Amino acid sequence: MSRHARPQRILLLTGVYLLAVIIGVGSAWLWLTRVDISGVDAGAWRVNLLAGSQDADAYTRARIALGAVLALGRSETLYYTTDHDDLGDSLRAGCRYRIEGLPPPARWWSVTAYAADHFLFPNDQKRYSVNGETVTLDEAGRFSATIGPPADESRGDPAWIPTAGRGGMRLTLRLYGASESVQRAPGSLAAPSIRRVGECP
Repeated sequence: MSRHARPQRILLLTGVYLLAVIIGVGSAWLWLTRVDISGVDAGAWRVNLLAGSQDADAYTRARIALGAVLALGRSETLYYTTDHDDLGDSLRAGCRYRIEGLPPPARWWSVTAYAADHFLFPNDQKRYSVNGETVTLDEAGRFSATIGPPADESRGDPAWIPTAGRGGMRLTLRLYGASESVQRAPGSLAAPSIRRVGECP
C-alpha cells in the first residue's frame, strides 16, 4: 500500500462509519417517535396494545418512556395518544381545539395535553388535563372540552386546558378500569372527536 493510499483508506472507513451511525440513530428516532406497528386506531387516537405488557419490546418500552406514560397492564389502564385532529392535521399549541364525545366507558378517564418536548404546558391555573369530574354533560350525555391558548373565558372554565407557544402538541387519553369490551377490543372505543376551532395565529 502506497503512502498516499493509507490516508485515503482511513478517510473512507471514517466516512462509512459516520454514515452508519447517522442511519442507525435516525432510524431509531423515527421508530421511537413515529412507527407503532403494535397499535390500533380509534378515531384520531391510537392505542399501543403492548404498553404495560410483558411482550413489549425494547422499542415499545423506550417509546412509552419518551412519552412520559406510566404503562400499567391493559386490564388496569389503556393509553390512547394522538398528534393530529379528526381531519389529519397536526395539532399545534397555538390553535384552539374542541374535544367532544360520550364519556369513555371506564372507572376514571382523563385527557392531558403535552408540548412537543413531552412536558406539560405551564399555566397560571395549573390546569393540565380534563376528566370526568371537570367536564359537564349536556342533555345527550356528551361532554366537551377546549384545548388552546388562554382566553378571557378560559380562566374560570375547568374544562379548558391552556397551551402556549406555536409548536407541536400531543394529547393522551387515559382510561383507568376500562370496560371489558374495550379491554378486549381497544379499537372499538368511541373516542372523543378533535376539531379545530377558528383560525390559527
